[in-house]
This record gives sequence, structure tokens and C-alpha cells, in this order.
Amino acid sequence: MARGRHAYGASRRLVLGSVASVGAAASIAGLGTFGTFTSTTSAALPVTSGTVTIALGTAGTAANRLTVSASGLVPGDTVQRAFQLSNTGSENLASITLTTSASPSSLLDSDTTNGLQLVIQSCSVAWTQGGVAPAYTYTCGGSTSTVLASRPVIGSALALSNLTTTTAGNTDNLLATLTFPSAAGNTLQGLSSTVTFAFAGTQRAGTNK
Repeated sequence: MARGRHAYGASRRLVLGSVASVGAAASIAGLGTFGTFTSTTSAALPVTSGTVTIALGTAGTAANRLTVSASGLVPGDTVQRAFQLSNTGSENLASITLTTSASPSSLLDSDTTNGLQLVIQSCSVAWTQGGVAPAYTYTCGGSTSTVLASRPVIGSALALSNLTTTTAGNTDNLLATLTFPSAAGNTLQGLSSTVTFAFAGTQRAGTNK
């Protein structure tokens, strides 16, 4: 009988031990529960981007004669076409370049020596137009400056200088003069070219806003 009591007592002590362990675990879990203070704040920052836009005057008008054709050229002739270039965007520009191309093309544009030569000038006021269309002539009632010095008519990303159009809201009064060199020979007779003028404006340098 003593042996039986001893076994019962051992069994009872094991049960009590298990209950005590459960109680300790519950007590430890209770230590991880607590209140938290929080606070939030916010701000809205409006941000808008600027616009970079350059534009030519209306084609065919005194503000853009670049689309008016010229025919029957012989060596020594010149073709003058006035046009306006404006910065209609909201931002200043770092630079403006000109790319000219020809399609159809001929020796009139591909012969860099005896083909057409191009000069672009600006006038501080609008050019005064004379002559009979399409043989326009122009005079400047203000001061002139060179935007593109004399060179073969076809070129890529040609840097233009003395432009006020680099400043937002400004307009330049420009004059393109094409010259057919006097030394051009018979190989340039009866040819046709269509020259396209493409202007590109590049944004100003980034700055702190």
C-alpha cells in the first residue's frame, strides 16, 4: 500500500507542476500588453512643370515667308525671306539651333561650294518688306545682328546667336537670305530642291526652385 500512495503522490505533484507552468506563461504574456501614444502631421507641396515652346509666325504671312517658293534662279541671285521666331513657353532657353534638310535634293543644296549659301540676320524691329511677291526685299529700321554667318544651306544643329527668343515671351524678327553663287556652273541648271528649316529650343540649366 505504501508503494501505491507513493505513486499517487508523484502523479499529483506532476499535475500541479503543469498548472504552475501555464500560470507563469500567462503572466509573461501579460507583460507585453501596454498603451501607445501617437501623433501625425502632414503638408501639401504644389509642384508644376514649365513649358518649352518655340513657334514660327503664321506661314505665308509677313511673319513667316519661309514657305514662299522661288523659281528661275541663276548664279548671282538672292532669295530673301523674313520670319518671326517666338518663345511661347513659360521657361527661358539655354540655346536654339537650326537644322536644314532638303527633299527633294539636288546640287542646289548638296554642292557646298556652288550650291545655295545661307545667312540669317535679326532686326531689333520688324523688317520692312518691299519688292513684288515672291521677290521680296527687306530693310531694317533698327539695328541688325548676325544670327547665322554665311555657310552652305544644309546643316545639322547649327548654333544660332544673338537671339532674344531664349527669354520666355520674346520674339525675334529674322531674315533668311539664300545666295546662288556667281561661280555656279552649268551642272546646276534646271534643278529643284525644297529646303526645310527646323528650329529646336533647349531648356535652361536646372536650378533651385
